[in-house]
Amino acid sequence: MSSTVISDIATLVTNDPSLDGSPLGLVRNAAVVIEGDRVVWTGESSKAPATDNRVDAGGRTVLPGFVDSHSHLVFAGDRTEEFNARMSGRAYGAGGIRTTVAATRAAADAELEANLVRFLDEALRQGTTTFETKSGYGLTVEDEARALRLAARHTDEVTYLGAHIVAPEYAEDPAAYVALVTGEMLDACAPHARWIDVFCEKGAFDGDQARAVLTAGRAKGLHPRVHANQLSYGPGVQLAVELDAASADHCTHLTDADVDALAAGSTVATLLPGAEFSTRADWPDARRLLDAGVTVALSTDCNPGSSFTSSVPFCVALAVRDMGMTPDEAVWSATAGGAAALRRTDIGRLTPGAYADLTLLDAPSHVHLAYRPGVPLVAGVWRRGVRAV
Repeated sequence: MSSTVISDIATLVTNDPSLDGSPLGLVRNAAVVIEGDRVVWTGESSKAPATDNRVDAGGRTVLPGFVDSHSHLVFAGDRTEEFNARMSGRAYGAGGIRTTVAATRAAADAELEANLVRFLDEALRQGTTTFETKSGYGLTVEDEARALRLAARHTDEVTYLGAHIVAPEYAEDPAAYVALVTGEMLDACAPHARWIDVFCEKGAFDGDQARAVLTAGRAKGLHPRVHANQLSYGPGVQLAVELDAASADHCTHLTDADVDALAAGSTVATLLPGAEFSTRADWPDARRLLDAGVTVALSTDCNPGSSFTSSVPFCVALAVRDMGMTPDEAVWSATAGGAAALRRTDIGRLTPGAYADLTLLDAPSHVHLAYRPGVPLVAGVWRRGVRAV
């Protein structure tokens, strides 16, 4: 098995706190050794073992590939007009999803998959090596199942989101739609997914409906995730913690009890600053969560309506500028935090045994992700030991 050393790294982010006592586990003047698809050694460059191949990092930064644990990439259509109207003063609500549902239903499989691949390539060029993506723009048995089949060709982190909104055909009978989501649709979708999600929000699904969806999914072997407390206060976060959901995503409107529940449980609070940027909504208070001891992840929420960005570096900069996070916290949340939100220990860190998913920054420090917002700093990406960018 061929081995490669990446040497002359100015700053190596390992996310191994045993190395320097900090969550990022920083190593200066460092090297990483890759064998096959795994990291087998990290340390000072002068002490690196002999390998078959060598890559000179040129005094730049290496960190784990970003883990984007919340995205909606199987869709067709465009919502430019909605965004333009919102930037001109119209409020954001959940109803705009129906526009994408109509376009997605009308699209052929080849169009949906081509869009998916385009966005994944776009994300990879910006350092994302692991991504989760959801259904939720079909809302029929056939369309939800095909979305998951397409997604599963490109990632293991696939989420069934039949409960995104109530399908238009069931607008007058939401109970019947919940029955479909927890019955025939679930049966068709479960074989293609790892997770089940629900948008627990006014205009989508209330607490009782969300509980029914998540418990039905769990009975089929799917683990819960929750769109929680994005647009208003509600039961989503508490329900997520109660059902041991891997993550409660958005977490914009939180009571003290919500924060306490997250701090006491194992559910990660996944913050999605692209959504607040794109909707001009209030920012989540990351500082409040971190100070309470909550595990926080950062993700893009890439979708055509409320957060049409695939850039984790952009979200890192937003989190530092507007959500009270330090650069170190934001980088950890976009790597190890995302891994925690997917309940993975083999990604989001650069330690022996982890997948060799690395991002090379054209900068001497990871802090430049926030210090130089909007600048294309990603100079190289390795995914599973293969240089992809």
